[in-house]
Parts: sequence; structure tokens; C-alpha cells
Amino acid sequence: MSDMTPEQAYDFCAEPANQTPQGAPVRRRARNTAALPIRLPAEMLEEVRLRAAADDRSVSSWVRRAIEHELSRPA
Repeated sequence: MSDMTPEQAYDFCAEPANQTPQGAPVRRRARNTAALPIRLPAEMLEEVRLRAAADDRSVSSWVRRAIEHELSRPA
């Protein structure tokens, strides 16, 4: 489908015959189990938003990745 125009790809995918799943099913990871409400100074929150946008991530995803990074380091 990479050589199709967006309109051609839409028309192709709109056909019921082209809507059958291909390959093995993909299992989703378990959902996060708890919310963690935190408060950040306005300047820090703005920096987090900018960095998340630069990484094309949501703020939550960016924060989770930052926490994972810190937890992988020795205490």
C-alpha cells in the first residue's frame, strides 16, 4: 500500500474483502494499574510538555519513560 495515494489507500481499505485480519493476533500489554497524581511547578511542567512533544509522545508516556530510566540506575 505504500505506493498508493491516500485516496487509493482509503478506497482499498473501505472494501470489505480487504478488511480481514492478517497474521497472528497481537496481544496488548496489561493496562497500567494505578494513577499517580503529582504536582509540578509551571516551568517544569512546560519543559516536560516540550520534551514530550519533541519525542512525539504524550506527557504520561514521557514521564513513564523517565521513571523507567531512573529505576534502571543503581540506587
